[in-house]
Amino acid sequence: MKKTFIVIGLSDAQEPWLDPKALDAISKAKVFSGGKRHHEIMKGLLPKDYKWIDITVPLAKVFEQYRETFNSQFIVVFASGDPLFFGFANTILREMPDAEIQLFPSFNSLQTLAHRILMPYQDMRIVSLTGRPWHEFDKALIERAPKMGVLTDNKVHTPNSIAQRMLEYGYDQYIMWVGEHLGNPSEERITKLSLSEAAQQSFGSPNCLILQAENTRPKVFGIPDEQFAILEGRPKMITKAPIRLLSLQALDLYQKHTFWDIGFCTGSVSIEAKLQFPHLQIVSFEVREEGKELMQINSQRFGTPGITTIIGDFLTQDLKSLPRPDAVFIGGHNGQLSLMLERIKQLLLPGGCVVFNSVSQESQQTFKQEASKQGFTLQPSLHIALNDYNPIEIIKATL
Repeated sequence: MKKTFIVIGLSDAQEPWLDPKALDAISKAKVFSGGKRHHEIMKGLLPKDYKWIDITVPLAKVFEQYRETFNSQFIVVFASGDPLFFGFANTILREMPDAEIQLFPSFNSLQTLAHRILMPYQDMRIVSLTGRPWHEFDKALIERAPKMGVLTDNKVHTPNSIAQRMLEYGYDQYIMWVGEHLGNPSEERITKLSLSEAAQQSFGSPNCLILQAENTRPKVFGIPDEQFAILEGRPKMITKAPIRLLSLQALDLYQKHTFWDIGFCTGSVSIEAKLQFPHLQIVSFEVREEGKELMQINSQRFGTPGITTIIGDFLTQDLKSLPRPDAVFIGGHNGQLSLMLERIKQLLLPGGCVVFNSVSQESQQTFKQEASKQGFTLQPSLHIALNDYNPIEIIKATL
């Protein structure tokens, strides 16, 4: 029998309006599936002797039941809102690409919230934090998205935790609308708040939110050195702005996905990279304990959430759980440049690159010799002298 899913989108309404064709499919079906909330809403409309398959993790077991069912029957699946909008229809397409899908969508929750507050939403940036990391939300913040629709969860990414994160990194120019239990007349609530207000409240679930900027936060290209918090008594321990930007150019970060900054000190290279290339996953290493506080202070000061900070000797760290880099900057090596390049070679993705700023003839020679020994290809380097500082050689090696 042909594998067919009838996928019906629901709001949170206890008596949802359904397309007549969807109602006809329900009357003829024997097997239904959805979340527990969907079951509560729909059980009064289901025929006698129906079978219900709960959509729970692990999803592999759910699809195993689907495949067994297809021996004799099509399946009606209930999902939230528009099932193609971060919804379960996408999962079906991925797991069973040969199946046929008939779709009856409802408005998704962000559309419904926009309708309630009469907000045009064609220009709204959509971010899902439902079971996902902060990365895409951080990216939207750093890119100064003027209007964002955010899908939340009821554990980590709640409206108040989102507001707290925005305030922590200085993105206080937004107003937040929170929609709770949208479509349920007895429980629906829509609230307009400042981020400070939202950070102090709790909200009913399910919910979603819309963020709208009231003004624009300035964004700089080349953060002035004097604006960084630095190591006490070590004013020169920072990669200066012109060198920083030339180093980022050499790393070709538009084309990269994961960037490792080894020996970050103040965090200036990582923070500049995150501001200019917010799509990057950035992991920053520093042997000094003070580096943790400096990175926190400077990340908050310049609005760059999402940088992973690791304190300790790079050569002794367990790196297996980290995403492999395709770009690496060596800002400090503690006399261990040869061993460092050897380890980087083991982890760097094919086509990746390493950039090193040499301040001495000895370190320049060591880098070039060891890079060649490890199978890297040396690129033309750049020699630059800045004010009264020692000349620097920006060296790049590719794999």
